Amino acid sequence: MKCSCLIGRSLAHARTAILRIDKLTQIRTDWTREEVAELFDLPFTELLFRAATVHRENHPPEQIQLCTLLSIKTGGCPEDCGYCSQSVKADSGVEATKLMEVQSVLQRAAQAKDQGSQRFCMGAAWRNPKDRDMPAIVEIVKGVRAMGLETCMTLGMLTPKQADMLQEAGLDYYNHNVDTGPEYYERVISSRKYEDRLDTLKNVRDAGINVCSGGIVGMGETREDRVGFVHTLATLERHPESVPVNALVPVKGTVLGDMLADTPLAKIDDIEFVRTVAVARICMPMSMVRLSAGRESMSEATQALCFLAGANSIFTGDKLLTAPNAGDDSDGALFAKLGLTAMHGEEPMRACRVEQSMEPAE
Repeated sequence: MKCSCLIGRSLAHARTAILRIDKLTQIRTDWTREEVAELFDLPFTELLFRAATVHRENHPPEQIQLCTLLSIKTGGCPEDCGYCSQSVKADSGVEATKLMEVQSVLQRAAQAKDQGSQRFCMGAAWRNPKDRDMPAIVEIVKGVRAMGLETCMTLGMLTPKQADMLQEAGLDYYNHNVDTGPEYYERVISSRKYEDRLDTLKNVRDAGINVCSGGIVGMGETREDRVGFVHTLATLERHPESVPVNALVPVKGTVLGDMLADTPLAKIDDIEFVRTVAVARICMPMSMVRLSAGRESMSEATQALCFLAGANSIFTGDKLLTAPNAGDDSDGALFAKLGLTAMHGEEPMRACRVEQSMEPAE
């Protein structure tokens, strides 16, 4: 009897794996801008219904992945990103620091795991890491991974060699956001081209590391720019496994913070933000869509709509790099109210990739 049960479970697991692999092969990467724009233009309730349907077909709807983000090297970045308080061009009061000691990072990772995080994300305010920084970065990745946490790094642009080093260290994800649509990009950043960001994503993908790439909405862009943002990610050769959607946190002393202060553009309309999450979910059905920066200023109702629209990952804690975050107590209360639970299993897209790689060759 016990043997029969085990066989039954194995067959059920095999059928599930086949179905998931089949879904992976059906993911579209040929979206047109017109199609993405049509999704944005749908009546709000219809858009949410479609997004929620896609989400339920690919993800457990009541599970939210908990991630923790730590700044391992703050401030002093030579880039001129208009939203960033860590740029040397910003008069934000953020002081430059050196790269944290390896043991200090590992202590923070252990705390994150104790608090229920599944993924530990680490960011360094660099245009790109120097080769002298890589040994410490590699040691950090290995140490965090040894704790059983997923690892994610965002260090700026990467060379193919640096990407290979991170892959050999066992890095699970590399974050490099495209930030916005290609047409609006040059109004936000001039120190790096859009193509530079896409080149880094290619280097990461070629090295065999999972890609985390999203952007920021509420920077004064139009809906057409948000169409371009989603379209860029949804037409990559492979969708990012993780897609963070941030709402701009206007920081005094930054170009955008000062430009948008006291204007109607200082905060994106909540419904438009939810629309962006929903369209991202429909166009990238198996990606983890992360509700990221800006949550601390969102109502519980807006966050709930984002979860309904397909967001299934958040950052925990009361700080994201240098920006405020909702906090663990607030998140716990919201999860209890909405009946949500922390995710512990493998993300669907990663599980599919593993199962696909295990398929016997014909």
